[in-house]
Amino acid sequence: MNKTQQKSAKRSSRHARIRAKVIGSAARPRLAVFRSNKFFYAQLIDDENAKTIGAADTRTSKAKTAGERATEIAKSIAEQAKKAGADSVVFDRGGFPYKGTIAVFADAAREAGLKF
Repeated sequence: MNKTQQKSAKRSSRHARIRAKVIGSAARPRLAVFRSNKFFYAQLIDDENAKTIGAADTRTSKAKTAGERATEIAKSIAEQAKKAGADSVVFDRGGFPYKGTIAVFADAAREAGLKF
């Protein structure tokens, strides 16, 4: 197993550990994030009804840095959550460390009015 496969396997096991504890509902949806090398994705998920309440990504963003793109996505997700009637969410960092783009996204979502 090469280094890339090892990193992916470790992230998957961390994500499984997080998902065992984090469950979203209609009142408090799960805010799941995924970060690739190029893009950043976020979804609001109601696990009880297996529905996606809202989603946003950076594929069409014109912002220059990854932090600016994450901030845009956080504001968009916060608006979608408020439209759905949820002001509080459960944060699912997807096995990624809470630093860099993930931390910037979480801070921007809090500033936009979401409670974690």
